[in-house]
Amino acid sequence: MDASIWVFGYGSLMWNPGFPHMRAVQARMHGVRRALCIRSTHYRGTPENPGLVFGLDRGGSCHGVAFEVAEANREAVIAYLRAREQISMVYHEVVRPARLLSGETVGALVYVANQAHEQYAGGLAFEHMLDIIRRSSGEMGPNIDYVTATLKRLQDMGIRDRSLERVVAALKGAGSSLSD
Repeated sequence: MDASIWVFGYGSLMWNPGFPHMRAVQARMHGVRRALCIRSTHYRGTPENPGLVFGLDRGGSCHGVAFEVAEANREAVIAYLRAREQISMVYHEVVRPARLLSGETVGALVYVANQAHEQYAGGLAFEHMLDIIRRSSGEMGPNIDYVTATLKRLQDMGIRDRSLERVVAALKGAGSSLSD
């Protein structure tokens, strides 16, 4: 019996997984969408000046990367992901179907936004969201770098995310120092 697991990445896990995996393939998850809906008080902001990071919010679908993790690494990878993603328990850890580029559907471990959590920030006005991203920085660097790196990874995979493209275009158009 194959006891490998799948992990679905839709934000920084796509370009910085930080864990060993046997393969990484494009995948799509239905019923959830990538959204800048989580206030980050560690990685891309501080408790005094929170940034915004991605969460999977209800509705739509989300393109991302599914990572297959070998059985031998299973427990260590889950422990790593919990330490990375569950600092404040702002996500629900769930297994949901992900459709791989090949057409195969797998159950993938994924972190979905907890709308009842105090750090949930769904429904922010566009300009307010941009202001937060522009002014925030945390342990892993400027919030703007996180947002642009996520878009770049999607573009490198040939995936369009018009909502994220709009955010990055607005950030670049506001006299920021972002490069192409």
